Amino acid sequence: MENEPLRSPSASPGPAAVSRRGLLRGAALLGTATAAGTALGGTLAAGSALGGPAGFPSYRYVRDAFARPLAYDPTGETIFPCVRGVYDKISGARGRYYLYYAPHDAPGGICLAYADRLEGPYTEHPGNPIVDRRLPTTTVSHVSSPHVVWNDSSREFFLYFHGENTTTRVARSRDGITFTDETPILSTRLVPNTTETSYARVFAHRVAGRNNTYVMLFMGAHTVGPGTRKIFWGWSPNGWDQWQFAPNPLVSPAGDGLTDISGPHLLTRNGTTYVAYHGNDGRIRITEVGNNFDREVHLGVFHAPVASDNGRVAAPSFGTDGGVSYMLYEAGPRLDARICVARAG
Repeated sequence: MENEPLRSPSASPGPAAVSRRGLLRGAALLGTATAAGTALGGTLAAGSALGGPAGFPSYRYVRDAFARPLAYDPTGETIFPCVRGVYDKISGARGRYYLYYAPHDAPGGICLAYADRLEGPYTEHPGNPIVDRRLPTTTVSHVSSPHVVWNDSSREFFLYFHGENTTTRVARSRDGITFTDETPILSTRLVPNTTETSYARVFAHRVAGRNNTYVMLFMGAHTVGPGTRKIFWGWSPNGWDQWQFAPNPLVSPAGDGLTDISGPHLLTRNGTTYVAYHGNDGRIRITEVGNNFDREVHLGVFHAPVASDNGRVAAPSFGTDGGVSYMLYEAGPRLDARICVARAG
């Protein structure tokens, strides 16, 4: 119901999303490098990192984002980090930076941690999960993949998340902790030939001819053409409603020699626009899509696992603190993933 907080009562696990495990588990060991990946450095030594093409920096592992055990940890996994500076947006914040994350498998749950430095370490919010699977209008098996945007027009945080895997939702908050007005905005019925539409991230970015302010990148399980999981996109004038979605993929895995890609993040540099995402071989790759999303130039490996990443890096989120660039990401096998912090340089 309208304005009812998305509270977090205890919930019993529901059915797991088995069809997604293969993609998110990634490879236990790195596969054979693609030609682009080999040219950028090939096999990595422990403690090093593979920098991205197009002049993006290399990132080096600094620490795990937070210590375990966690008070709320129903499945032993933490995925899909999204970090936001809140110090200039709200008063009385628990830290200068809010880190949103979630387990995936049922019951899931959108969680929060906070720190005064983007590098961390982060402290777990005692009220986790801040959003659980018991939504105001329905109960789903799980909620996961949080992505938070500060909306300047409404002076609110918008939280995007999925539950079920076929449906992406949005909710709003004044303080970044209590979210209300959960609203479905994307489902498989809106994108032809898809069986999943999830892992959405939203960015302020204008595309010519779309009359938009925001774009959404998301993973769609696609039933047409080579590969299965691909990156799709949509656009909205306000980030809340009036969403429209392109019927065809923005980035396909075939260009990387893969079968599945997911966890997209929008990056801008050199006067153009890129998408960074992870593949089923455990590496993060990058593709130039252009400012108007009219290109698909696969540029190779952006970041590859180091020894402590246990064969998989995924779902990058980026931020800058004190002029230093950071990447937060999930590392390790799908059912035992943890969130790590890496620093540029």
